Amino acid sequence: MLKIIFIIIIAIHGLIHIMGFMKAFNLAKVEQLLVPISRPLGACWLLTAILFLFTAVAFATSKSWWGFVAIPAVILSQILIIFSWSDAKFGTVPNIIILLVAVISIGSFFIQNQFEAGVIADFSNNNPQANEILSDSDIVHLPPPVQKYLRYTGAIGKSKIRNIYIEFDAEMFKKPGDKPMKAHSIQYNFYGDYSRYFLMKASKAGIPFSALHVFKNHQASFQVKVAELFKVINVSGEELTKAETVTLLNDMCIFAPGSLIDKRLTWSETGSVSAKVTLSNGKYVVSAMLYFNEAGELINFISDDRSALQDDGTMKQFRWTTPVSNYKEFEGRMIPTAGKTIWHYPEGDFTYGVFELKSIEYNVVKEHLK
Repeated sequence: MLKIIFIIIIAIHGLIHIMGFMKAFNLAKVEQLLVPISRPLGACWLLTAILFLFTAVAFATSKSWWGFVAIPAVILSQILIIFSWSDAKFGTVPNIIILLVAVISIGSFFIQNQFEAGVIADFSNNNPQANEILSDSDIVHLPPPVQKYLRYTGAIGKSKIRNIYIEFDAEMFKKPGDKPMKAHSIQYNFYGDYSRYFLMKASKAGIPFSALHVFKNHQASFQVKVAELFKVINVSGEELTKAETVTLLNDMCIFAPGSLIDKRLTWSETGSVSAKVTLSNGKYVVSAMLYFNEAGELINFISDDRSALQDDGTMKQFRWTTPVSNYKEFEGRMIPTAGKTIWHYPEGDFTYGVFELKSIEYNVVKEHLK
């Protein structure tokens, strides 16, 4: 609904500028404009109208670059309004509205491009191999509950996993008792040389937020922008990289069970419905306990190797768990669609994310970004 209203504002604002053109060329009597308008300025009024109408079409069709057209239109419009201030001053109001939304959109355009540039580079560096099929012989070294899990999820007989694409809807919480912030995320994970690109967009009180996680070349970074422009979090370094290594392992266990044959993983048997897994990625070594139900479903992932970002910018290590449920079929694979991310603080547990899996695709190609 808001999108439709904004399109109408842009379109009507653009059409109003045609009045200046018509007055300048004596094409109609325009009683609303009393100040004389020269023909060169009249041509500028027409150009502005065209730019606004083009902006409306670009925005309506979800073109990511629409803001780059809107800003010149607003600037030119405001100059013309100043020349006819007594007649056209109220046009400043829609100009301010369009300008604010356009600036935010441009900020979103740049963070989206940063995300996509990393993904494209990984597609180039991780050339698809021939489709190797995961077989029973590939999983004989895994603990029995993990073998049962891979069979339950349908990984056996499917292509070995090179990459995954995932979309979530989520509710995010900054602190206990907060109202949830609605969010949507997309991510790409690659399993040759490990990399993970996670982009989440959310809004609170009408203010948009973007969060970008990048894990590549044994290094991780995390940034959050408010209104797509102002960077309020910008973290990197060894503690974050270790934490993101745990996240990578979590994704492998929950969303890419077929990747658990990876030689960088080592396993320990701990019981009939549990197992311990350790991921060695360069100098970063992290572990987790996996818990399964009798049906073979993974139901929880528990790690003590992940650190939480504190308000003062430091990172402190606490237990991190991600219980999952509600398995559904995607591309012939059974994957959990409901999950939570929980910090176990000394003062009590804090569920900071509630996720719903919307879609997941395996072994996608570069053209998937288009």
